[in-house]
Amino acid sequence: MARDVIERYYAAFNAGDAPGMLACVTDDIEHRVNEGEVRHGREKFAEFCSHMGVSYREELRDMVIFTNMDGTRGAAEFVVHGEYLKTDPGLPEAKGQRYVLPAGAFFDLRDGRISRVTTFYNLADWIRQVSA
Repeated sequence: MARDVIERYYAAFNAGDAPGMLACVTDDIEHRVNEGEVRHGREKFAEFCSHMGVSYREELRDMVIFTNMDGTRGAAEFVVHGEYLKTDPGLPEAKGQRYVLPAGAFFDLRDGRISRVTTFYNLADWIRQVSA
């Protein structure tokens, strides 16, 4: 079950389906982004998804998913293939730059949904790629 919900979550991500991603998370989702503030709750997570959909176009490839025996924890490793569409405040100017970035995420799961997602990637690598 844990693997299934993580697979559905990332399939929705790759499809640009924010409602599909939201269907995979708990109401009290804890979203920990790389180099950013922790977001608490479905509303904040929905705002993040909306922002990402405007600023970036990304596809996650080479996905490998791991889960523990009781289905309460998971992890995923993947490669982000993206395009920077709209300037994010505090980051380099967006000009449609493309990037390829190894990344990963860790999950807590409860009652068949994701209750925490923590995402990691090398921000300096991303900045270097979009600034070149």
